[in-house]
Amino acid sequence: MRAFTFPGQGAQAVGMGQDLAAAYPAAAAVFEEVDEALGEKLSALIWEGSAEDLTLTANAQPALMATSMAAMRALAVEGVTVEAARFVAGHSLGEYSALCAAGALSLSDTARLLRIRGTAMQAAVPVGVGAMAALLGLDFATARSIAEEAAQGEVCQAANDNDPGQVVVSGHRRAVERAVEIAKGRGAKRALLLPVSAPFHCALMQPAADVMAEALAGVAIVAPKVPLVANVCAEAVNDPAEIRELLVRQVTGSVRWRESVLWMAGQGVTELVEIGAGKALSGMARRIDRELAASAVNTAADVKTLAEALAG
Repeated sequence: MRAFTFPGQGAQAVGMGQDLAAAYPAAAAVFEEVDEALGEKLSALIWEGSAEDLTLTANAQPALMATSMAAMRALAVEGVTVEAARFVAGHSLGEYSALCAAGALSLSDTARLLRIRGTAMQAAVPVGVGAMAALLGLDFATARSIAEEAAQGEVCQAANDNDPGQVVVSGHRRAVERAVEIAKGRGAKRALLLPVSAPFHCALMQPAADVMAEALAGVAIVAPKVPLVANVCAEAVNDPAEIRELLVRQVTGSVRWRESVLWMAGQGVTELVEIGAGKALSGMARRIDRELAASAVNTAADVKTLAEALAG
């Protein structure tokens, strides 16, 4: 039994998806539809722009989704649909890719929502006020206690529970810097500030959550073809109203990725297939549960490989 997973911010790279678009007209059509939905040539930025511009939150979020959906459309040409998976799940913005792949959101609506989400998340906190840091070699409970100790009246929260040895904290810059120093004293293998433009998945993102509540209220969401394992609750959801609420809560809530993967494994999932850019989720999967098989579909060759494996 397998699940399809969809990457989040940080996986972007200039040129992603171009190989898919060249090999599959259906994949190229995804980028054209996203360009049309946004009223700009995001595809040109993805394939020919600067890494700096692509990394901007408002660009990276729809760009990563478009790349994931291009891979899904290419797989469909080869006879592999989302129903080949028992569950879908996505890391932060990847949750929108997962919902689009599962037919819960239209491609155009997903692109517009992610542009709104990225812009709102960037605008929620003035540049330099917030920060995020990775604490490596500590479990989630320890990282959470460090964040609480470092807060000292400011915001500092455990934002991403990625795998057994990687937790990301988020909040006010000074509080996050304190967390880095405390973590070093608590035996962290490494503790370092991340090159991000805003402190995602913490209470400072409440203005962005308010924006997303309004944006999501105006968009049609239907039941996904396969259940979504949501970041906020780390278990499967199907109900459109619940999905809408969880997408709002996700902006300020923790990404419970480690728990999500363990939950899927507990339901009988033995293979995670990462759809889109990069291989970060595949690496996390192996660290979370060594019994899980993990692979990534980034290129036309990957599409063929997966289609042949499932046909066999």
